[in-house]
Amino acid sequence: MQHMKVPGKDTYRIQDKIDLILKVNYNSSFFAAIFGLVCFFFLDIKGVIPYTFWGYAIINLINTLLYKQHGKLVFTYNSTSILSMLGAVIITLYSGGIESPFVFVLAIIVFAGYVTTKVFGQLYLILNLAVLTLLFLYDIGDFKISENTVPLEERSWFAYLSAMFAVYLLGGVFGKNLLSAHHKLYKSRNEIQERIDEKETLLKEVHHRVKNNLQTVSSLLSLQSRSIDDSKISNIIKSSQNRVVSMAMVHEMLYKRDDYLSKIELKPYVQELCDYLVRSVKGSGNNVHVNLDIKNYKLSIDTVIPLGLIINETITNALKYGIAEVRDGEIHVSVERIADNRYKMYLGDNGIGYSEEINPKTTNSLGLKLIYNLARQLRGSISRDYSKKGTHYTIEFEEVIEQFNSVDQ
Repeated sequence: MQHMKVPGKDTYRIQDKIDLILKVNYNSSFFAAIFGLVCFFFLDIKGVIPYTFWGYAIINLINTLLYKQHGKLVFTYNSTSILSMLGAVIITLYSGGIESPFVFVLAIIVFAGYVTTKVFGQLYLILNLAVLTLLFLYDIGDFKISENTVPLEERSWFAYLSAMFAVYLLGGVFGKNLLSAHHKLYKSRNEIQERIDEKETLLKEVHHRVKNNLQTVSSLLSLQSRSIDDSKISNIIKSSQNRVVSMAMVHEMLYKRDDYLSKIELKPYVQELCDYLVRSVKGSGNNVHVNLDIKNYKLSIDTVIPLGLIINETITNALKYGIAEVRDGEIHVSVERIADNRYKMYLGDNGIGYSEEINPKTTNSLGLKLIYNLARQLRGSISRDYSKKGTHYTIEFEEVIEQFNSVDQ
């Protein structure tokens, strides 16, 4: 089954430029021909000026029609611009030089250049400034190759028609089409914004449903653990419940956010997760202090979920087996950025720790296996500091932006 090819945004932008350039060419050719007829038959202007208008109209029209054959927009545009500049200079020279009202038509060429591209705009700006300078020097110099062929009594009419010609091309053609393009852009932006808002609403609803489903699973696990007399099995179910809750918190935070629906603020998430784990394991009246040193990092959901599971496992192990109940316990969690998308997380406690002889790869502890497998999933590494009392991990990881994979890999 073939997929329909969707035009890119550049396709629409280029097509708008093509339409604008062709409209300008057709209109300028038509009105140049009319202007030439008016000059010849009504203003009694003979010779160079009307023939320049007609020559421009014919050559520019041929140039525009040829575009449909070769499709080279840059060639068509530059041919029209050079032709317009030459025609404007010739008419200006034979209608008063630097004092000719037709000299302002040169500004339209510069404007057309900027409408096309910034480079062409700057190029024709420099060229037209140079032309104006040469016209001025020619006007004040002694060397003359032309004279004002507009009859004295018709110069006001010529000035009026020149102004009308320039204003119509600038406002009636360029202005009208640019306004139309602006309205299309504004309409497209509104449509895109509506689609974004709709997708954000749907995404929030997805996070909300996932969070609710995970909470339901958590509640079922909680009920199951209460109905089991075997404390070992009950603890296993409780650990699974905490893992589910750590994932549910991520979706809850995403659901509550008004922006960054794919990013999680790490510090409040870790704070909420740690507080929950301490209450869950030690109860409300505990003597455990959690110290956080995390800046306002925003990480992807594919990074935070495994990161939250790592924190869940390490803190749960510390609370259950490391920190004695008879004294104050301390848990430290810190995260720092070490590269553009790489981070270092430190997890430590002041408990009794566990033996150096325990190998995470061969141990029967699911928690330790999860910690090491999740660190690998985050394209990172994990190391333990045996020189300090308690359990201390340093985990280097990378922000992952991809679909969440199985921790068994």
